[in-house]
Amino acid sequence: MELYLFRHGIAQERSAEIKEEERSLTKEGRQKTKKVAHRLFQLDLHFDLIATSPLARARQTAEILTAAGLSSQMEECHYLAPGGNIQIWWENWLKPRNYAQNTQIALVGHEPDLSQWAEILLWGEVKASLVLKKAGMIGIKLPEIGSPLGRSQMYWLTPPKYLL
Repeated sequence: MELYLFRHGIAQERSAEIKEEERSLTKEGRQKTKKVAHRLFQLDLHFDLIATSPLARARQTAEILTAAGLSSQMEECHYLAPGGNIQIWWENWLKPRNYAQNTQIALVGHEPDLSQWAEILLWGEVKASLVLKKAGMIGIKLPEIGSPLGRSQMYWLTPPKYLL
């Protein structure tokens, strides 16, 4: 199985007037994310499912990816909200679904969580060495058998500037 960890696009700045879960993509964030999504479509990338954090900026990013033709299926996943735990996600969301090995899933979420999830999948621990830029993506191939934690392979790490 291939997981694509996709960070949401540029969002409104934090402020006392806007609740954290309601911060939206900015105009620039929407435009940049649309360009990245279009380029991924040109590269013939397709996801069987796009799972997104329920926060507005992530959901809007997932909607842009879906509208660009990268997937026909999108669903919210509360495990992708800030502070989500990859082991709980693995046990309660991914493992019970028993996806085929050739399945491609995009997870749209937040930093530092996505980089930490990638590090756990790759090395079994957080090393604070990966940074995922806004509208950037990490592609990880999970092993065929057993837990992927610490045994996965990274094959894609793309800051958005290389896709624009």
